[in-house]
Amino acid sequence: MQKELINHLSQFSTENRWNLFKQIIEYRTKYITVVLEDIFQPHNASAVLRTADCFGIQDIHIIENENEYTLSHDVTRGSYKWLNLKKYNEKENNTLNTINELKSQGYRIVATTPHTNDVELENFDLSKGKTALLFGSEMPGLSKIAMENADEFLKIPMYGFTESFNISVSASIILHHLTYELRKSEINWQLSDNERDNVLLDWLRKTIKSSKLIEKAFLEKRK
Repeated sequence: MQKELINHLSQFSTENRWNLFKQIIEYRTKYITVVLEDIFQPHNASAVLRTADCFGIQDIHIIENENEYTLSHDVTRGSYKWLNLKKYNEKENNTLNTINELKSQGYRIVATTPHTNDVELENFDLSKGKTALLFGSEMPGLSKIAMENADEFLKIPMYGFTESFNISVSASIILHHLTYELRKSEINWQLSDNERDNVLLDWLRKTIKSSKLIEKAFLEKRK
C-alpha cells in the first residue's frame, strides 16, 4: 500500500523534483546519526542540520534539558525539511533517555570531545557498528551523564593554541570524513527498502500542495 501511495503522490510532483528525490535517497544513511545535547545557539544549531543534510545524514536527535533547540532559517536554507528530527524533552533526564533509546536500536554512543584520548578521527572504525555521534553545547560541552554513558570517545586532532572547534565546524569535519569513509567501505550503510519508502513519502507530503486531500482521496478509493 505504501509503495502504491508513493507512486500515486509522485504524479503530483514535478518530474525534476521526483527524479531528484530518487537520486538523493540513494545517498541517505541512518548508519551514522547525530545527537545534539542542549544546543542553544540558533546559528550553530542550524548549521549542523545543514551539514547533516549535505552529507546524507537522515536522523537528528535533539536533547532539550535546559535549552530549547531553535533554528535560524537563514542558515538552514530549508534543510530541516528533509531530515527526521526527534526531540527529547519530556523526561527528567532526557540525555540518558536518548542514549538508552539509541542503544536499544543498536547504536554505539560516541561522544565527540577534545578532552579524551580514546580515538582520533582518522582512526575511527566505522565497521564496528552503527554510530550515534554526540555533540555538546559551545561552552559546557557534553554533560557528565553523556560522558559517563558513552561507549567511545572521538576527537579531532588539533595543532594550535585553541582547544576546540565550535560545534558546527566540528560536525562538518567529522561528518565529512566519516561519510566519505563510509561510502567507500563495504558496509551496508544505505537505507532499507522500508526506510527509503518512509522518507520518500515524507518528502512528497511536504512538497505537494494539498497532499493530505490527495492522499485521503486515494485511500478512500482503495477501500
